[in-house]
Amino acid sequence: MNICVLIKQVPGSEAQFNVSGDGSWIQETELPYEMNESDNYALEEALQIREQKGAGEVVIVSLGPDRCQKVIREALAKGADRAIHINADAPYNTDPYSIASALANAVKDERFDLVLSGLQSDDLGFGQTGVILGEMLGMTTATLVVGTEVQEGKIKVKRELEAGWFQWQTMDLPASLAIQSGLNTPRYPSLKGIMTAKKKEIKKLNFVDICNVDELQSFAGLSVQHAEKQTEMIEGNIDQIVNRLVDVFKNEIRIN
Repeated sequence: MNICVLIKQVPGSEAQFNVSGDGSWIQETELPYEMNESDNYALEEALQIREQKGAGEVVIVSLGPDRCQKVIREALAKGADRAIHINADAPYNTDPYSIASALANAVKDERFDLVLSGLQSDDLGFGQTGVILGEMLGMTTATLVVGTEVQEGKIKVKRELEAGWFQWQTMDLPASLAIQSGLNTPRYPSLKGIMTAKKKEIKKLNFVDICNVDELQSFAGLSVQHAEKQTEMIEGNIDQIVNRLVDVFKNEIRIN
């Protein structure tokens, strides 16, 4: 079984963000980066499925600047067979649709049985790329996956619903699944895996060469919200005080 895993590099959970001088993006120079959490679980699920089937390969696909090589090598060290790196540099004027289009063009000739992605990224959190990619590749799709059972020509998935409910769903292969964090225990790279990863293939592509659609959304600018403390003494009779409180709640605090 051949499995594609989408991996994204995101700022670490302890990162301190500063907006660039022109407000177009964050200052990335000093930020610590790591593999997106739910992508890590997707990778582990792919490795376990390959081990259960006893054949096939796990291919990593990652989109981003050169620094993404770090998480690509980490995934290869954990056991992935090879990787495709789609280079895209800042400023990032991409959206889930254009990203999925580039990914589809990058993997359309691979004929994967499964495409696994994390449920959503820890930075922007759109949670759409894997679903759109599956549609573009003509695959069945499922989100919020917390369990998988590979069958002959099909895959049975357990989906997490609201209020503690779960749903088992049997789907035809090929399929694209958005993996929820927590369905397995991700492994650590072994020393042998780290050494072997240096010899594994990383195919490089450019985003501008393989994306054939226009972006449907963009960032107009970024800014940091500053907390301010302000005290206002409301004076007057009861009606004046009540009217002022209502005005503050509706128009300033915006409580409906």
